[in-house]
Amino acid sequence: MVKGLYHYLREAWKKPDMKVLRERMIEWRKSDVFTKVEKPLRLDRARALGYKDKKGFVIIRIRLKRGGHKRTRPNKGRRSKRLHTRKTLKMSYKWIAEQRVARKYKNLEVLNSYQIGKDGVSYFYEVICVDASKPEIKNDKKINWICKPKNQKRPMRGLTSAGKKSRGLRNKNPTSKVRPSVRAGKRRGK
Repeated sequence: MVKGLYHYLREAWKKPDMKVLRERMIEWRKSDVFTKVEKPLRLDRARALGYKDKKGFVIIRIRLKRGGHKRTRPNKGRRSKRLHTRKTLKMSYKWIAEQRVARKYKNLEVLNSYQIGKDGVSYFYEVICVDASKPEIKNDKKINWICKPKNQKRPMRGLTSAGKKSRGLRNKNPTSKVRPSVRAGKRRGK
C-alpha cells in the first residue's frame, strides 16, 4: 500500500530532529507571546483538525509559561476556611492557550490547537483560528457552522476539544455528573 505525504509527516513528528527543534524554540522564546504564522508547522495535524489553506483561516503561535497551576495563598480578607490552597486548576495548558488567543484576537473564532514544542520554561502551541466574517468561510458548507452566534467564544465556554477533555466530557459514563456541567449535575442530584 502506498503511503501519502501526511503519513510521513506524522511519522516524522513522532521523533522530531531535536537539534532543529531546539533552534526553532530559541527563536520562538525571543519572539512575542502571540505570533501570526503564514503556514502551520505541523501540516498533517492542522489538516486533521480542520485547517484549510484559504482566506479566513489564521494560524497563531502562542508561548505559555510552564509551571504548577496551584492557587496562590490569599494574603488578607478571607476567613480561615477560604484560605486553602489545596485546589489546583483543572484546565490543561492547551485550553489556556486557546483562551488567551481568543481574548487577544476578538474577531477570530478558535477552531482547535496542537502542541509544537516544549522546553524547560515554555510550552508552544499553534492555534487554528477562523475569521467568521469572511465570505469564503460563510460560503464553505464544511466550516460555516462557526459563523452561527451559538459558536462564539468557544474556548471560554469549554466547547473546544481541549476544553471538553478537561471537563471530562470524553467519558460517556451515565453515572458521572459531568453533563451538562459538573455544577448542574450536583444540583440535579442522583
